[in-house]
Amino acid sequence: MSNREYTYKILLMKNINSIPEILGETTDVESWLIRAGLKFSDLGNDAASVAIRKQWREYQAAVQRCCAALHQPPSRVQLCGDYANLRIPNGASTNCAINFRVVPSP
Repeated sequence: MSNREYTYKILLMKNINSIPEILGETTDVESWLIRAGLKFSDLGNDAASVAIRKQWREYQAAVQRCCAALHQPPSRVQLCGDYANLRIPNGASTNCAINFRVVPSP
């Protein structure tokens, strides 16, 4: 494990519990990275950064499919089930079916 991968894992572990339940999804990469305490400038060309970029593409594809199916904007839907792990950047990916729900109005 490289130092950068170790740093990402530490940041993720520290920040994942400090983020309250995030309602709705985003199409903004910076907002998505902030969920794990990261900035776009933190990403490099190492394996962890490549995995996070891949996760972003998978996340965006899942959000688009969810929004199209529910006829809702990203802020009104939430990925759940097997795809919930894409909501916070960590370099994980999945190829499972997408579960989603409409977020209740505040």
